[in-house]
Order: sequence, then structure tokens, then C-alpha cells
Amino acid sequence: MADENTQKPTTTATAPAGPAEAGSARVDAWIWSVRLTKTRSVAATACRAGHVKVNGERAKPAQPVRAGDEVRLFHAGRERVVVVRRPVTKRVGAPVAAECFIDNSPPPPTPVEAAVVGIRDRGTGRPTKRDRREIETLRGR
Repeated sequence: MADENTQKPTTTATAPAGPAEAGSARVDAWIWSVRLTKTRSVAATACRAGHVKVNGERAKPAQPVRAGDEVRLFHAGRERVVVVRRPVTKRVGAPVAAECFIDNSPPPPTPVEAAVVGIRDRGTGRPTKRDRREIETLRGR
């Protein structure tokens, strides 16, 4: 019985799998660190809202990204399509951030294209059924 009390339980020290692996980073932290969003909380909110896709799948904030992954982000009225070249977790300067991804985004809309959306004058009240149909026609619906 003395041997049973003196034996220490064996523990296995294994490295945690997942985002802690070398060569990967959390998608929200990566989006923030390469300056696609202004804050990390905005990046996490975009992930939770479904505005971030990694390789075509909706991404949760803690999903890992690796080199070669395609990240699609809908933010500030436009879609950004980038391919991860190097996963980083700390915010880096703009020149270094530009080296961390390949930008395959479509060009931003011109001010003329952005103004096509039905803009109503302030104080005109609620749109009528006819106004609503004209607005939907302008939007292409």
C-alpha cells in the first residue's frame, strides 16, 4: 500500500492542437493585424455576422487561417477577397501588412455607381408604394 500512495500519476504534456499551431492565426486577429478592419472587435463582429468566409465557408472568429487560404470579407460597403501569404497575429505596419496577403478584390465602386441607390431627400416622409417600386428598380431587384 505504501507504493500506491507514493506513486505520482503520469501526465502527458501534449501541445494543444488548433490555432496555437505554428503557421496559423485566428481569422479575426489576422484580419485586424493586416489592417483590413480598424479594430479586432469589428473583425470579430463581422465574423459573427457572417461577413467573413474562409475558403467559401462562413468563419467564426476563432477559426484558424493558414498560408494559401482565401478570405472574403464584406466590410464598409465592399467585398475584399484576399489570399493569405503569411499568417500574423500581431498588428503590423502597412508595408509589412501588404506583404501578408494577395489582394484579389474587385475594384471599389465609383462615386457615380454608389450614388445610383435611391436616395431620398430628408423630410419627404415614408416612400409610397410607387416610390418603393422605383427604388427597387434602381437597385436591380
